Amino acid sequence: MRHRIAIAAALAATLFGAAACGGSDDSGANDTSAQALDGKGKTLKVWLMVDAQTSWKQVVDDANARFTAATGASVNVEYQQWANHLTKLDATLAGSDVPDVVELGNTEMPKYVFSGAFAELDKSRFENSANWLKGLSGPCELDGKTYCVPYYAGARVLIYRTDLFEAAGVKAPTSYAELTAAADSLKTKNGSNKKFATFYMPGAYWYAAMSWVYAEGGQIAKKDGDKWTGTLSDPQAQAGLQKWADLVKAYSAGDVTKDENDQAQIFAQGESAMFYGNGWEVGAAQEQRKDPNDPNSALVATKVKGKVASAPMPGIPSFLGGSDIGVAAKSQNQALAAEWIKYFTDTKSQEALLAKSVLPNATNLLDKAAAVTGNEATALAAKSSWFVPMAEKWADVEKAAVLQQMQRDIVTGKKSVADAAAWADGEIEKTLNG
Repeated sequence: MRHRIAIAAALAATLFGAAACGGSDDSGANDTSAQALDGKGKTLKVWLMVDAQTSWKQVVDDANARFTAATGASVNVEYQQWANHLTKLDATLAGSDVPDVVELGNTEMPKYVFSGAFAELDKSRFENSANWLKGLSGPCELDGKTYCVPYYAGARVLIYRTDLFEAAGVKAPTSYAELTAAADSLKTKNGSNKKFATFYMPGAYWYAAMSWVYAEGGQIAKKDGDKWTGTLSDPQAQAGLQKWADLVKAYSAGDVTKDENDQAQIFAQGESAMFYGNGWEVGAAQEQRKDPNDPNSALVATKVKGKVASAPMPGIPSFLGGSDIGVAAKSQNQALAAEWIKYFTDTKSQEALLAKSVLPNATNLLDKAAAVTGNEATALAAKSSWFVPMAEKWADVEKAAVLQQMQRDIVTGKKSVADAAAWADGEIEKTLNG
C-alpha cells in the first residue's frame, strides 16, 4: 500500500477540478459574520438527511450540545428522506417558513447556489476551510464567495462476505477478471439457493452503473460551448452500460427495478456474497435497528455480523459523493445557523464521523481517515474517482430519475442499451439546456 499521505494527495488532485456556477448578491447583506450570536429563546430548524439519524446521530447530538452551551439557542433537527427531499425543499423555499440549515448532496448544491437559495458565509470562520475537498467545496463557491460548507465525503467499495469467500476458496479480487472469476466460483458453490445473489446489484443504482461507464472511458454529458450534450450513446459509455448490465443479469437476484437505498439491509439477510456500497454500509449491514421505524432503538447484530469486509472495487472508479450544508437565504437566524454549521463540521465532529467509515471534508484529515479500521478501502478507492457534470441544472436530472429509468429499461429488457442511452441523452440535454 502506498503511503497514506499519497492517498491524501491523490484525493485532493481528483477533486480539485470541481467548479460551480451561479449568481449572488454583491451587497453582502447576507454575510453572517456581522450578526449577533445571542440565541436565548431561539430555536434553529435544521434539515439533515436520514443518514445522520441512522448512522451518526451521536455526532449530531454532540454538535447540538456544544452549540447550545455557547449560544443558548435550541436546535430542532428534522431528518429528510433522499427520495423526496428536493421536491419538499422546493416547495418549502417557495414560502416563508424555511429551515435555517439545509443539507444537500454535493451534486444537488449548484442549482440552489445559482438560484440564490443560500446565504453567503464567511469561509474563514470554519475549521479546516483552507483544506476542504474541492469536490465538496466547488459547488459551494461562486464569484469568490462561499455559500455552503463541506460536510462529509464517501467512496464506494466492494463489500463482501468473508466466510463465503473462504468457503469458495477465493480472495478479495484485485482485477475485474478476478472479480468475475470469484463471482463464478461463489455462484457455483451456492447454486442450490435460488434466492442467492452472488453480487447484489439493484437495477436503478445509478452511481454504480455510471462507475462502469466511466471505467470504460465514457461519461454522462459534456458541454460544447453554451450547450450540454448527452454522451451515454457514445461507444465507450454503451460498453460500460453493457458490462454493468451483464453483471446484474449474471449475478444479482431479486427485484432488479429497485434502487440501492436498502441494499445493506438486504445484504444483512445473509443471502448475498457481495455488493457495491459506501464504506459505512459495512457497519450498517452487520447491525440493524431493533425497530426499523425507530432510529433511537437499540442496534442488534444481523446474520452477517463479523463476516463482512471491504476492498476497492477493482477496475471501477468510485463516485466521490458527499454532502454540503448551507444557511437558507430566507432564514431569520443566519448568524446562529452559520455558528451551528461551524460546530457540526469542525475537527471534533469530523473525527467522530471517521469511525463511521466516511471520508472527512478536508485533505488534512485524510491521514486519520486511512488509519481508522474500515476506512482503508474507501481511502484507496478514492484515488480513482469520477464526478457528475458540474451543470447548473444537474439536480433536476437527478430529481427526474433519468438515469434510473434508463437502467430499469435496460435490465428488464424493455429497451436495448443503445435505445435506452439515446433516450437518456435526449432527456439530459432537454433538462440541462432548458
